[in-house]
Amino acid sequence: MESKRLAMLLVVLLKLGGRLCEGCLEEERTALFQLKPFFSFIDVDSSSNCCEWERVKCNLITNRVTHLFLNPINDMYYDGWRNKMKFWYLNASLFLPFKELHTLSLSGNFIVDCVHNEGFEKLSLELNKLEILDLSYNNFNDSILSSLSELSSLKSLNLVDNLLTGTNPINGIKMLSKLNQLEILDLSNHYDLGNNVLSLLNDFASLKSLRLQDCGLKGTINMLGTFPFLNLIKSLFITKKEGPKLTKLEVLDLSDNMLNNSIFSYLGVLSNLKYLYLDYNKLKGRIHMKDFCKMTNLRELFISNNNLKGSLPMCFSNLTSLERLDLSFNDLSGNISALKSLASLQWLDLSYNKLQIPSSLGYLFNLSKLQYLSASNNIIYVDEMHSVAPRFQLREISLSCCGNGGSFPQFLYHQHDLVDVTLSHIHFKVNQFPFWLLENNTNLKRLHLVNCSLSGPFQDLDISNNFFSGNIPTEIGAHLPSLSSLNMSKNDFNGSIPSSFGDMSSLQILDLSNNQLFGGIPEHLAWGCSSLEILALSNNTLQGPIFSTNFSLMSLSQLQLNGNNFSGMIPNALSNCSFLGTLDLSNNYLFGKIPSWIESMYSLSTFDVSRNQLCGRIPKWMGNTSILGQIDVADNHLQGLIPRAFCNLNRQLQFLDLSMNNFSGILPSCFKPLNIEEVYLSKNMLQGPLPKAFRKSSFLVTLDLSYNHFSGHIPNWISNLSQLSYLLLKRNHFEGEIPIQLCKLPDLSLIDLSLNNLSGGIPSCLKVTALNKVPDHYSWISYNFLGANRSISIEESIEYTIKSRSYTYKKRILQYMAGIDLSCNKLTGEIPHEIKNILMLFTLNLSHNSLTGPIPRAFSNLRDIESLDLSYNNLTGNIPPEFALLHFLQYFNVSYNNLSGKTPERIGQLGTFDESSYVGNPFLCGSLVGKNCSPIAPPKAPSESAKDHGFIDMDAFYASFFACYIVVLLCIGSVLYINPYWRQVWFYYVQMTINSCYYFVMDNLPRKFGC
Repeated sequence: MESKRLAMLLVVLLKLGGRLCEGCLEEERTALFQLKPFFSFIDVDSSSNCCEWERVKCNLITNRVTHLFLNPINDMYYDGWRNKMKFWYLNASLFLPFKELHTLSLSGNFIVDCVHNEGFEKLSLELNKLEILDLSYNNFNDSILSSLSELSSLKSLNLVDNLLTGTNPINGIKMLSKLNQLEILDLSNHYDLGNNVLSLLNDFASLKSLRLQDCGLKGTINMLGTFPFLNLIKSLFITKKEGPKLTKLEVLDLSDNMLNNSIFSYLGVLSNLKYLYLDYNKLKGRIHMKDFCKMTNLRELFISNNNLKGSLPMCFSNLTSLERLDLSFNDLSGNISALKSLASLQWLDLSYNKLQIPSSLGYLFNLSKLQYLSASNNIIYVDEMHSVAPRFQLREISLSCCGNGGSFPQFLYHQHDLVDVTLSHIHFKVNQFPFWLLENNTNLKRLHLVNCSLSGPFQDLDISNNFFSGNIPTEIGAHLPSLSSLNMSKNDFNGSIPSSFGDMSSLQILDLSNNQLFGGIPEHLAWGCSSLEILALSNNTLQGPIFSTNFSLMSLSQLQLNGNNFSGMIPNALSNCSFLGTLDLSNNYLFGKIPSWIESMYSLSTFDVSRNQLCGRIPKWMGNTSILGQIDVADNHLQGLIPRAFCNLNRQLQFLDLSMNNFSGILPSCFKPLNIEEVYLSKNMLQGPLPKAFRKSSFLVTLDLSYNHFSGHIPNWISNLSQLSYLLLKRNHFEGEIPIQLCKLPDLSLIDLSLNNLSGGIPSCLKVTALNKVPDHYSWISYNFLGANRSISIEESIEYTIKSRSYTYKKRILQYMAGIDLSCNKLTGEIPHEIKNILMLFTLNLSHNSLTGPIPRAFSNLRDIESLDLSYNNLTGNIPPEFALLHFLQYFNVSYNNLSGKTPERIGQLGTFDESSYVGNPFLCGSLVGKNCSPIAPPKAPSESAKDHGFIDMDAFYASFFACYIVVLLCIGSVLYINPYWRQVWFYYVQMTINSCYYFVMDNLPRKFGC
């Protein structure tokens, strides 16, 4: 008997283990696909296990779906979805396959109602585990309430912001009382419900959370009767016969209504209440807290934006469990001593009252859990300074007000976790800026000390990455003469650069980049800031010559003027900057030649003059600089040979961009940079074999030689480039086979060998993978000055063809892509069926080759692919119907092959492609190519009687036939002459006919005449 039980247990475990391995149930996975047309924001993951999909959670044991979150995830998408699906009806039966569904969120979909006879009542028998239903922010009307009342297992129901109006919803809400397990009910944002709804809540005995925000509740007369509203509230919570009702209530939200403050007297009986929200009502006068303060379990109390007056009741000290208290925007007065016993308080907002708050915060010293304090716009007064450290560690504090604050608050000396500090408009008696506040709080993000009468020397000011606008104050230099570092970058400042910057004789760092400044560089700045070491004015709209005269900026180590409208030649005045390490003049309108005086700048490590109008040759001196590691002269009018002097840079060169110029010839044979990471030589006239220059460049990440005249074979030594991620050899004259050594590059992400003369087959081991992280291979030029850790980078773009169009991508976008482009070559053989190396492929282009054989069915496993182009080959066989599973496919082209069979059904992404994706396949049939796939019945022979009565004038027949024949020939010739597309199709069919005749003859001739 025991052995039988053990055997049965083993069978059950084996079955259960099998289900666990299989992932989610197929019926539920299919049901999720059926939901996607109605909720298009669902991201269907490439994994076959739907339990791993976003918005889906499953039971870890049974693998059945338990949670579905079918709501837009952000406001921008929500607004677009609302406009797109303003009126639609839900078929609730779509959720029947999810037998163990526990949570269903349909929030924010603007559903009007359910399909007739397919409402939520359909779920009552099957989904007996459904406990949480969120229908908020839709357009459901009153009729939905009756169907919801059948879901007896519900414990949480959210109906916020629907269309429950008039008197019918009152009856519907009454029907919801059948839900005897309901614990959470949210009817907020239904203003027309009014006081009527309160009379119906007596029957919801299991409620723990009730939210009636903005429901039109009034503190005067009941809308259905003549007795006062307060009696209705009282009857709701207390009855003489039955005792207190709603005794389990823990959350009560009556905010944004029109209640008066007498309600406090009737809430005291709710002894279990933990969260109470009464903000935005018409509470006024004193707070009568005798009964109210009995709610000792309260954790959150919000009474803001009312008109409460008087002092804080001393019985507040009884609320020892209170964690969050909001009394802001009232008219409260007196001291705050009633709060000193609230040991659990973490969040306190007393702003916009008339409370008397000591600058030392002495009353709050014992609140060890306090992290957030807002007490602005009260009466801040100076009290005796406390030498004892407070028990709290604040993260945010706001005490802005007015008047005299005395010495800087001493309790701040003991704070180390501050993130946001606002102490504006308080006049402190301080002789110097409180740098200790910055040193003690390393996480500080915002510090507001506006109008605080602070004086003394001030050295560093950083207001970058904000939304400041308007002109920079013209007298800024006179007000801050001792400043050594000023960073105003990444704002919206406009106007010209004030010449008063020249008055800052101690200024060493000035960063005004990424604003909207215009005009030129003031001469006074160039002459006055003799100590300036870093000048960053990039990405503005500055214009004119860079420096119109000589200047005294001899200490410059970095000059960043890129992204402006500067014109003229590179100024000779820069020849005096012997310490210059970074010179970035890119993205301007500079012309002329690269000056020879740069040869004497031995500290130069980064030289960027790309995207200008420079001409001439690259000067030979560029190879004589000892530490030059980054050279970018792309997109100019430079020409000639690449100088042999570049061979002197073999050890230090890390970044080289000579693209989009007119360079010709070959790379010098001695040029072998060992540490180079990125090479861009595209769109020049360089020639010869693939340069051996990079044979030992083991750190090379990007090699872009596209659009040149390189020839020969792709060498086998390319496998030495172990860190290569981007290989672009497009539009050259490379020939031979694709080397199998490419398979040895583990980090290869993008391969573009298109528009060459490559032949042979495609290596089955060829693999690419997306980086999915910011590469560590960018060229960074870092410096550390005055404790400020800063860096600049040269990040070039890569041109790549996707969806039959060429796009330019930054590396930070390409890191998420993996692609192979072998189009426009002479490749032959079949497409490899082995795709385990390219599962993360995003784009594949094999068009315009001579590939044969079928389209691999394994391509249906490329779940992330977005662009697939196999056109203009000799592929045969059917189009795999499994391609319907490629849900991210945005471009698909198999035209001009020898494919046969039926075109795919218009389902999924395949439904978005028209006949242009299939044209040129004479054996394809289906609606997309205009051919019926059903066999055509042969025409019936005419009957004898029809033959006897027939009559044909043979002379007229021959004349008309000859005339029609001539006209048809002329029309065909005219069309073929005018339209190149039909000319191509005509010659394609002619070639096919010749081939068919040839093979027919060869197959049917006697053996002795064969080859």
